[in-house]
Amino acid sequence: MFDNFVLNNGKLIPKVGFGTWRIPSGDETFNAVTNAINVGYTLIDTAKVYNNEASVGLAIKECNKKREDLYITTKLWNSDRGYDSTLYAFDESMKKLQLDYLDLYLIHWPASFHKFDNWEQINVDTFKAMIRLYKEGRVKAIGLSNFLPHHTRALMDLEVRPMLDQLEIHPGYMQKEAVEWCQSNDIVVEAWSPLGAGKMLNNQSLIDIANKYNKTVAQLCLRWCYQHSILPLTRTTKLDRMKENADILDFNISDEDMKYIDNMKYFAGSGNHPDTLED
Repeated sequence: MFDNFVLNNGKLIPKVGFGTWRIPSGDETFNAVTNAINVGYTLIDTAKVYNNEASVGLAIKECNKKREDLYITTKLWNSDRGYDSTLYAFDESMKKLQLDYLDLYLIHWPASFHKFDNWEQINVDTFKAMIRLYKEGRVKAIGLSNFLPHHTRALMDLEVRPMLDQLEIHPGYMQKEAVEWCQSNDIVVEAWSPLGAGKMLNNQSLIDIANKYNKTVAQLCLRWCYQHSILPLTRTTKLDRMKENADILDFNISDEDMKYIDNMKYFAGSGNHPDTLED
């Protein structure tokens, strides 16, 4: 359904994905992932801390898709940073997902200077464990989540570079410096919460722009990411919204409207920042 980005290792990744953050484990996650796959999403994103990896894995196991036609991502939680603990946490996630290999493994949040004196070494050791998993063929691609340029630079001289960085990105919070840094270093950018956890939907300026294209605000925000070569992760448990969020390929936002959205002031977001996060 969607085209692909090419990661810096030559592997392909779909340009739009389906996220499972805040979807409860059990039937709700199972049904959401099953419906998303049936709609046409192939990239499914989860994380250890979401506590729904087992439900995601069951949906993957029971869907009528070949494993190679799906793209599965999970993330290492903060308490598991470090070389040996990363390897252990990966094995635990794979047991829950019931997979033989993973398409993409991410460090969920960087160790940062506000909490660790040796924060750079922690990140390096963690990523070296991911490099081992990658070289062993257990992971097809490795990357980061919520890493800003100053967190990432220490990883750039390792034998395998990060391939993707998942960042909070939505109108009013473009993270332009981080996006430009990643893209200039051949790191694909993925957007979590591209709708600002739904807070974008009631913004009148976005409503007015979306109406010009006969689209919803959700479709506008996802298309805005898409036109910036940013991979948006959609998230919903409602089938009609899944279909709606996938319908972003038949229109183009004008340069004028793109610029307006780019320059919107911050008005909504998670409030989480890697240099202040206490987890």
